[in-house]
Amino acid sequence: LRAKCDAAVNGYQFSVALTEIWKVVACANKYIDESQPWVLGREPSSRPRLAAVLYNLCETLRIISILLAPFLPETAPKIQKQLGVPAEKLTYASAAQWGAVPAYANVTKGESLFPRIDVDREIEELNRLIPNPSAKKSQAPLQAPAGTAQITIDDFAKVDLRAAKITACEPVRRSKKLLKLTLDDGAAGRTVVSGISPWYRPEDLVGHTVALVANLKPAKLCGVESQGMILAADADGGRASVVFLDGAPAGSKIR
Repeated sequence: LRAKCDAAVNGYQFSVALTEIWKVVACANKYIDESQPWVLGREPSSRPRLAAVLYNLCETLRIISILLAPFLPETAPKIQKQLGVPAEKLTYASAAQWGAVPAYANVTKGESLFPRIDVDREIEELNRLIPNPSAKKSQAPLQAPAGTAQITIDDFAKVDLRAAKITACEPVRRSKKLLKLTLDDGAAGRTVVSGISPWYRPEDLVGHTVALVANLKPAKLCGVESQGMILAADADGGRASVVFLDGAPAGSKIR
């Protein structure tokens, strides 16, 4: 075991070293289950076998405590103290040797080093320490962002949002920012002018589906009538990020 831990630690694979140690711990637990020392202690004739089982477990714990010391610097010495093993038998070099525990070592009972966790109690304590976000929300009503007026659901219902597919796109003459978009809105089709030219090339937009404000009053921009508006979000660096709805049928209502 020590050789495996040496190789792992020297290769900075600390998790591998711990895995090897826990494998031995698992084997020791299995050894206890199979040997059943609580049964051996009932019969005087089984006392020699009981002594051998307990010795093997103590020796295993001695080696494990030495190898765990770098990972559990406070707990490992407590294990060693309960084992009653002399200090010279607790060196790192001695972890490569079997049989260092004295035959009549005085093992003492100490505190529980790895107590069982009461899951329900721990969850209750965490809930007490961590504020409940939903409770805060119920106490303080949501406010609109600064400078933005709140609207009612009736106000929102007045906006007709539709999915529309871009079938053609070209720059608007005499403008460096505007693009002329021809849209399939599921009806007669329409033209929309959008100021997204600094961030999108016309050929990259054709075929995409966008979110359209379909009942916006038409307006002329650089001589081109815009029959609506497509939605875009403010992105880093002041750029506009178009809201794409690829896959949505042209003309479908956005709710």
